[in-house]
Amino acid sequence: MPLDFDWPLNKLWDGFLMPDRFDEDKCPDCKNGYSPYAQNLFDLWHGYLPFSPESTGSMPLRHDTPAVRACAEHNVSHAPDFYGTGEAAIVREGQRLAELWNRQWSHHLTQDDVNALVAAGRLKEFTHTWNPEDGWQAIEPRVVPTAEQINEWSLSSRGHDEINARVVIRNRCEHEGFHYTCPNCQGHSTLEKYTGQRAEAEAWEPTDPPEGEGWQLWETFSEGSPISPVFASVDGLAGWMSDPERGDQWVPAETARKFIDASGAPTGIGSPGRGYVSGVEAVGWHES
Repeated sequence: MPLDFDWPLNKLWDGFLMPDRFDEDKCPDCKNGYSPYAQNLFDLWHGYLPFSPESTGSMPLRHDTPAVRACAEHNVSHAPDFYGTGEAAIVREGQRLAELWNRQWSHHLTQDDVNALVAAGRLKEFTHTWNPEDGWQAIEPRVVPTAEQINEWSLSSRGHDEINARVVIRNRCEHEGFHYTCPNCQGHSTLEKYTGQRAEAEAWEPTDPPEGEGWQLWETFSEGSPISPVFASVDGLAGWMSDPERGDQWVPAETARKFIDASGAPTGIGSPGRGYVSGVEAVGWHES
């Protein structure tokens, strides 16, 4: 850094932040870029609107549905102080889960919904095998999972993400003749304040702080900000880092030099032998 660099400590460097002039106006016609019909499907997917499993030809879940029962048993066994214990607790938790999941389209897909996911390459656990040498390899002959299989799989923590939701919603819109994105904003959920604003924002690039002969410590767990004064030498910065007057922030001089020589460190590191320590302290470790 230049020796006279005087950016305030702990303040994000402006060059790393996209300027406010690129902020667009919120689209008045949509919440998140979906058309009204797609937004309705989005709400059904997540259970924000009333949904019936029968509407997709799916059987409503019960507390004794095997997949629901397994999840209920897992929850009760891992948190008995919260759920209680015994069969009554398992049934009660199963009833809660069944009621919750019966309200969400994401657990009651049709075969057409599943086919769209397969076509988009989104269910590789069912359609491919994987190994470190070759990566994902399609199963031959081609495999297409059933809606029943995918609906049961979705009840686990490995279930659908938002990409899957978008694939299924887009497919349903296309098949039923509705727009997928908001006609006003074309799916951006925002509107330009002036022509070309979005292109300017996409072309914007961050600007690094100025270079110089000085040495300064920066944090980078955010966009980036300075956390030490600028020093004329490495020894000056190391001395500041190892000054006991910094309270619980100081580190031994040898550790400070290792940190500077390594050009930084992660925020923190955990290990079975040492537990969690700051990244500065961890620099130079050699685990046996």
